[in-house]
Amino acid sequence: MAPHRFAPRSSTEQIEEGRVFSPKFDDNGLIPAIVADAWSGEVLMFAYMDEEALARSIESGWAWFYSRSRKELWKKGETSGHTLRIFEIRVDCDQDVLLVKVEQNEKGACHTGRASCFYRALTLREPAGRTLVLTPRDAEKVFDPTQVYGGEEKTD
Repeated sequence: MAPHRFAPRSSTEQIEEGRVFSPKFDDNGLIPAIVADAWSGEVLMFAYMDEEALARSIESGWAWFYSRSRKELWKKGETSGHTLRIFEIRVDCDQDVLLVKVEQNEKGACHTGRASCFYRALTLREPAGRTLVLTPRDAEKVFDPTQVYGGEEKTD
């Protein structure tokens, strides 16, 4: 097993108030990463990073993630060309969630061809049940995913 690249977690005070980065990975070795546009603040996507993806992201300045479905490390845009240049990585108070502020080199971050992966909304103040309807929000496609990915289904 490779040595850990980040400082071990210590006291609550150090984690919440200290200056040492001690990320908390879950039982699967992953940490959630919210990806937002550095300029507008719009949330573009959500993904997970393992220790290697986080280290590569910090070292290279480009967004790397861990695909739970494919069980592999991937650089965002490796297939599509829609890479994400990192401007800043923020960590929450418990150091168990990351906010990755990025600049896109292309218009779309979502494999469906949309600018953001968050292009549908739930109707509020309705009974929660099995037939909730999703309403499109900013759902226009900004690129043709079949042109970018071909006929294969991709998640990057």
